[in-house]
Amino acid sequence: MKTSIGMKISSGFALGLAALVVIGIVSYRNLTKLVDSAGWVTHTYQVLRNLDTLIQEMTNVETGERGYVITGEDNFLDPYNVGIGQVTGLVAKLRQLTADNPAQQKNLDALEPLVASQLSVDKTAIESRRLKGSAAAQAYIALGLGKQAMDKVRQQVAVMQEVESSLLGRRDLESRANAGQTISVIVYGIPVALVMLVIIAVFLIRGISIPLRRIAEVSDRLAAGDLTATVPQTNRGDEIGVLQASFRRMTENLAELLRQTVEGIGMLGTSASEILATTTQIATGAAETATSVTETSTTVEEVKQSSLVASQKAKAVMDGAQHALQFSQAGRKSVQETLEGMGRIREQMEFIATSIVRLSEQSQAIGEIIATVNDLAEQSNLLAVNAGIEAAKAGEQGRGFTVVAQEVKSLAEQSKQATAQVRGILGEVQKATGAAVLATEQGSKVVEAGVKQSAEVSEAIRQLSESVAEAAQASTQIAASSQQQLVGMDQVAQAMASIRTATAQNVAGIRQAATAAEQLHGLGEKLGLLAARYKV
Repeated sequence: MKTSIGMKISSGFALGLAALVVIGIVSYRNLTKLVDSAGWVTHTYQVLRNLDTLIQEMTNVETGERGYVITGEDNFLDPYNVGIGQVTGLVAKLRQLTADNPAQQKNLDALEPLVASQLSVDKTAIESRRLKGSAAAQAYIALGLGKQAMDKVRQQVAVMQEVESSLLGRRDLESRANAGQTISVIVYGIPVALVMLVIIAVFLIRGISIPLRRIAEVSDRLAAGDLTATVPQTNRGDEIGVLQASFRRMTENLAELLRQTVEGIGMLGTSASEILATTTQIATGAAETATSVTETSTTVEEVKQSSLVASQKAKAVMDGAQHALQFSQAGRKSVQETLEGMGRIREQMEFIATSIVRLSEQSQAIGEIIATVNDLAEQSNLLAVNAGIEAAKAGEQGRGFTVVAQEVKSLAEQSKQATAQVRGILGEVQKATGAAVLATEQGSKVVEAGVKQSAEVSEAIRQLSESVAEAAQASTQIAASSQQQLVGMDQVAQAMASIRTATAQNVAGIRQAATAAEQLHGLGEKLGLLAARYKV
């Protein structure tokens, strides 16, 4: 069965941990016993102390009883009264403390009647002193009942104290034994555990650290280029053995790989030299071919530019002829429209002349109306004056008519002023009408002359349009021929561009191949230098 490194380490630590656990458990048990023993010792001391206190309190009871019997004063009963309560409490506490000890419980069963008898004797003596006097009380005390009861109490308490002392000695011995065991476990167990851990550590170091150090030394020699270094063969079946076997195989495979790499590097250098020479020759020829193609492409491009310029000029001429034809047709149409417009203008001028004549006639009629209105205003003014005179004659009764006469006079004055303004405006209108008549006659003459000139211009534009149409047809034929020539040159230029691009790509590819061959040659030399650093 093969034991792994992890199992060995786990087993070693498990043994050390088990030793520590055992030491801890034993120490814990001993300490627990020691604590329990100390508690029982303390408990025994409490019982002894309560027994002593019980004797003291009963003595106090007896002292108080004797002081009262002798003196008859109640203040001597204070120790008696206090002692009675204390004795009862101490008996109950002793019952509680010795609940786990049947022998002491039996002793208490015997002690309680004795205590009660002693207390009864003391009480009877006090009652005799209080009821019958000092002589009767002393006679009762002289019977010796109190002494006998107290002696029995002391004897029973002594028995209980002897039992507790025996328990105290035995428990003290147990405490000392537990303390000694605890000290022995600590003093001897911890060194034993440390020795076990040291043994386990030495075993693990010899089984793990030393083989790993050997592998590290071989790794350093491999890193320095010495591939002859190898790990010694071992029969171990754990992880260290597997690691040594794997490392041994790795060094052997690495040496074999390096030998094959050295052989490949030699072949790589020879092939790279041959490829580099071949690609250099091809690159030279491709560069010369690319130069010739570039010159031919330049010539074709110049011819293409010349054809493009000729085509553009022919197209410009054709466009100009077309525009001229369009302009001549538009001019002819405009002249025709102008003739029609001049006719309409002549008709309008005649209509305007007729309207102005009619306006002149109406202006004269308005002048007559204005004269009539002026006469009416003068008569109204005169009438208003007469009405004012008559109103003045009428006195108070004609005062309202005077206001009316004043308003009529005011309206007559306004009408007269308005008539004067209208007459002035009418004079201006008549002057303008006369000027308009003269301008209309001159406009009619000018329109007649314009109609005649427009007819002459229309004839000239018609002849020009026919000439421009012939020129546009010729320029269209020239432009079509130039365009066909330009298309042919463009195809030639595209073909030369494709040839130039392909040639440039070939040159670039050959240069890249030459660069790659040169890099490959350099890589072969570097690999040769690197391989020379290792010993196989």
